Amino acid sequence: MADTSRRALRLLSLLATPRCWSLGELASRLEVSERTVRRDIETLRALDYPVVTVHGPAGGYQLGAGHTLPPLLFDDEQALAIAVALQTAPSSVFGLGEDARRALNTIERVMPARLRTAMESLHVTSLRNHWEFPAPPIGSERLRAAGGAVRHRHLLIVETLRADGTRPAPGDDDFAPARRIEPHHLVVWAGRWYLVSWDVADGGWRVRRLDRLHLHPPTGLPFTPRDLPGGDVARFVMTSHDRGDTSAAWECVGTARLNLPAETVARWAPGGSVVEHLGPDHCRLTIGAWSWAGVAGLLATFDADLDHVTPVELRRACRRLVRRWRAAATGSAPPTPPSSSSVIRYGLAGGVHERPEGG
Repeated sequence: MADTSRRALRLLSLLATPRCWSLGELASRLEVSERTVRRDIETLRALDYPVVTVHGPAGGYQLGAGHTLPPLLFDDEQALAIAVALQTAPSSVFGLGEDARRALNTIERVMPARLRTAMESLHVTSLRNHWEFPAPPIGSERLRAAGGAVRHRHLLIVETLRADGTRPAPGDDDFAPARRIEPHHLVVWAGRWYLVSWDVADGGWRVRRLDRLHLHPPTGLPFTPRDLPGGDVARFVMTSHDRGDTSAAWECVGTARLNLPAETVARWAPGGSVVEHLGPDHCRLTIGAWSWAGVAGLLATFDADLDHVTPVELRRACRRLVRRWRAAATGSAPPTPPSSSSVIRYGLAGGVHERPEGG
């Protein structure tokens, strides 16, 4: 019985792949007779697995779309969770891309039409950044509404929320009227969800943080898809400096003007940074870290001239790093260790530790 069960599961795994298997191929893979394969197929059918027979010269057997997925049953919320988890897992764990795609394909093939539509409405693009500081979790209804509009090519009406998630009211200084947009792509990058859309009023492409949008009820109004500039949605999002990002919560947050285009800095700045366009070759970067030396070090990674550095603590950290780097470059003695007054305490897993402020 154990051998029969293992063989049936192996047969089910083969049939779930997107191809048609001849009886001889299945028998060869399972190392049994064709008669045994036929018996195992009837066993799967008796368990409500939709094994279909494809007739013709290139015919054989494959798993079709069924009404149930014995012994598993998924409701709409579970289908949504599976779709999001499998599509975003590669952005946080190495090596899962191909396995996640195969798993999603296998599940979709045996889902009933209603649940398959719910999963397909959330086909997203997932990007990876080495500094990931995620935004607040996105509500499933908001994901479903945005994903459905992207899939069905329906106009959305949106309003921009404040950084704390509140909605400005008419008469508030930051109030802006609702906007009509054509949603084209959902993108996950650095732990944040972004909606790539065409703004009907502005007549241009925009990247918006999904957690910063209030979505009005679905319009059901179709629009004609447009070609994204460059055709690469990943590059478009990563090089767009105006994504609605706000600075992440850090103990130390500093600002500097860099002699680099905003799109270049936006591509490499850590998640939770803010990039402001100042001109074709300049931008302002607001960035945070767990120490002022950390902020200075991150600014130095851009290998560009910079000025207008604030606050004063960041400028002091820059001077300390200059002395250390000069000593390292010349082979001279390192600078004098900081006094005890320069030692700060910070929390890590396992307790409270101490380190020099400039370290």
